[in-house]
Amino acid sequence: MLSLLKKLTAPTSVPVASQPAADKVDPYILGLHDAMLSGWFNQETGELFKGFPVTADDTLLDVGCGDGGNVHFCGMRGAKIIIADIDGAKVEATRQRLSDTPARGVECHVTDCNPLPIADGTATRVVSTEVIEHVDDPAQFLAELVRVGQSGALYLLSVPHPSSEDLQKDIAAPEYFQKPNHIRIISEEQFKAMVSEAGLEIISHSQYGFYWSMWMMLFWEAKVEFSNPDHPLLNHWAETWQAVLDSPRGAQIKQALDAVVAKSQVIIARKP
Repeated sequence: MLSLLKKLTAPTSVPVASQPAADKVDPYILGLHDAMLSGWFNQETGELFKGFPVTADDTLLDVGCGDGGNVHFCGMRGAKIIIADIDGAKVEATRQRLSDTPARGVECHVTDCNPLPIADGTATRVVSTEVIEHVDDPAQFLAELVRVGQSGALYLLSVPHPSSEDLQKDIAAPEYFQKPNHIRIISEEQFKAMVSEAGLEIISHSQYGFYWSMWMMLFWEAKVEFSNPDHPLLNHWAETWQAVLDSPRGAQIKQALDAVVAKSQVIIARKP
């Protein structure tokens, strides 16, 4: 379940593709497009997320790399990539995925991050998306992330937004809120406090993902598999959201709804 949750809450760097010729809208391609509208994977600026540029000069560490979508984007920028995840299969799959990129180096670690087997001051960019809600000791986890960053390093951190998590409480499968999945709901203020108390300077704090929040609500009701989410509830929702985005004020509507119910909250921070 952890890897499937990660797939939903952290976008991958699959290129934007046109929808199939048939009427059915691919929910994952649509979700990727929605994430890009929120600031992810900007090919023109080289930003993994708005305010988080990655260049060939960077050494980027992704802790909790999952399926490797984030680091694939960064590898394509030519950065040195360090990946760390507790799941050895995910680490190996991500290593293989990076083999077709111009990354100037790839370093892999299978670890629970307590501690990270990485030297102090190694990374210029540190990424950890949708991980903190899973760990037993967020303060220890963040301390390790801070330790391995250079002075001036940028951090891209995300956790589920409480607006979406609260909606799931009485609808989601019980294991959604059980170890090793989401063992805590983190408020906006708690998230900012965690990051600040770890010694980082917060640059921005944003949220996105109304589309996925609603999709997840319907997913639990549909009782289908993540690998084949074919159900009228989900299909109609994807079609509706596609129509919203295609409408003249689609971007404005998306922005307004993301501000009310969001799947994720994102902090960009800097190590002094």
